[in-house]
Amino acid sequence: MLLTYRYRVKDATAGKRLARMALAVNQIWNYCGGIHNDSRRLNRHWPGGFDLIKLTNGSSKELGLHSDTVQAVCKQFALSRDKARRRPRWRVSRGPKRSLGWVPFQCDRPLKVCDDTVRFFGRDYRLWLSRPIPPDIRCGSFSEDASGRWYLNLVCEIADDLPTGTGEVGIDLGLKDLAALSTGEKIRNPRHVCRAAIQLARAQRAGRKKLARKIHRKVAAQRRHFLHETSTRIVRANALICVGDVNSAALARTKMAKSVFDAGWSTLRLMLRYKAMRHGARFVDTDERYSSQVCSGCHATSGPRGLKDLGVRSWVCSGCGVLHDRDTNASLNILASGRNVALHRPGIPVLKAREDVTAGPRCAARCGSRRR
Repeated sequence: MLLTYRYRVKDATAGKRLARMALAVNQIWNYCGGIHNDSRRLNRHWPGGFDLIKLTNGSSKELGLHSDTVQAVCKQFALSRDKARRRPRWRVSRGPKRSLGWVPFQCDRPLKVCDDTVRFFGRDYRLWLSRPIPPDIRCGSFSEDASGRWYLNLVCEIADDLPTGTGEVGIDLGLKDLAALSTGEKIRNPRHVCRAAIQLARAQRAGRKKLARKIHRKVAAQRRHFLHETSTRIVRANALICVGDVNSAALARTKMAKSVFDAGWSTLRLMLRYKAMRHGARFVDTDERYSSQVCSGCHATSGPRGLKDLGVRSWVCSGCGVLHDRDTNASLNILASGRNVALHRPGIPVLKAREDVTAGPRCAARCGSRRR
């Protein structure tokens, strides 16, 4: 499995050298964008990655870059353009909206590792080793954050030999509680942005931009640390993990946008997905429509409906008379739907329509299995 390990660069002088390289990388990127515009204007085919490499051949010495870096920039430009089906944005080198520094390389040839120091293009860069550097390095890059700190990102091949749990869990993501599990457990929502709102408002009113960036960086680190701990604990205990396919992008365009971004649903699902692969577990991203309305016991549709009933957190089923917690009942339905998708069985009647059409083939393809 390929994982990206990130190490912070220690030296401040190293950041200045990398910043100069990043300016040259921006020139290569914008040159590729100019070639793309000329091709469109002349009604010719878009140049591919290897075509751009031929056009930039010999520029590495003049720009002070490694030839491998120039080739990596050209290939990444072509990949980003083909994926978005349009020309990527220009990389701005100066001004308030400048692009953050980025110096890629596409193999471990230009990088020499020695303990906590790496040698790149004739220069040594010392690192804060948060973990040992793996031997099998595929590619990587130097990148800058909003505070001007530089990091070394290494894409490494890691063996998937971690132990697998035996349980099964359904997860209903929310805002009041970050997640409700089918086991009855509810994971609290730490609300990192709300806790730092007073400090952030004071810094912004005073015009202290550096302090505001520092607070944002701390909030992002706290959220990432909490999600890592939560996802690791869930994956270690379960062999089947079913998560509802909540559309966070659509909710981010509503009045709940700030809370949705603070919760980090997409990051949690991404962590659960790749950690499940490492532990040999099964991850299913299943349909969650009507999961709060359907009784997990008798499948009667008698639960709260729509935004008007959003404040109803518990309800009694009219079919079997069982008292349900809204979120726990939804997680049980998500687990049942995900188990049916994993086993290729008919699902809950109300959830069956989308499960058979969309969720089943999509999840089966992600898990590497075929329909029988």
